[in-house]
Amino acid sequence: MSQLALPLQLADHAVFASFLPDGNETAVVMLRELAAGGGDRGCWLWGAASTGKTHLLQAVCEQAGDQSVYVPLGLLRDAGPALLEGLASRALICLDDIDAVAGRSAWERALFILYNQVAEANGRLVAAAQSAPRASDFLLPDLKSRLTALPAFQLQSLDDDATRRALQLRAAHRGLDLPDDTAHFLLSRSRRDMTSLYGLLDRLDGEALRAQRRLTIPFVKRVLDITG
Repeated sequence: MSQLALPLQLADHAVFASFLPDGNETAVVMLRELAAGGGDRGCWLWGAASTGKTHLLQAVCEQAGDQSVYVPLGLLRDAGPALLEGLASRALICLDDIDAVAGRSAWERALFILYNQVAEANGRLVAAAQSAPRASDFLLPDLKSRLTALPAFQLQSLDDDATRRALQLRAAHRGLDLPDDTAHFLLSRSRRDMTSLYGLLDRLDGEALRAQRRLTIPFVKRVLDITG
């Protein structure tokens, strides 16, 4: 899909098929509908780190294709709000870490203009943040009222069983078989947040490809230099 004139690229794993929706089914249904060209104005996703906000925003853009654009505001904050100009020409705009620019007057004015332009063009806007719209730190009242009017979905963290299944789903998407015993072993030896677990799986994927090995517990121990 086409992107801004900046070094942005969607992660190849960030698709709906590799996202375990447990506890977040309603949000995923809404996002799929928006990505397919349906839905209303858009929506707001919020939740703690590693609950899948970035994954889902990128999945929306992957499905929507060239009519969409993904903008990680946490990374691009220092580039200035001028980068939002012209985005309303896209049918679907996904703003990740929108709360990263809250309280910055120039950014808030630019977001207010963008929101109105998107509405006038019958486009859709999906935003992601760590808190609900009403709890955000936006200072411009008109902007905050418009963002608050978006349907909001709190993304739920996964329990241990769902975390295992999410890890196995991600592995399967990459063409890897992750047996239950190996998955349980990884969960017992790693941080439980999905960002850390997915990073670990990426490392194991590369090593397994080079060694032409399956993801057995002995192989994982060797790669991660774990004794015992």
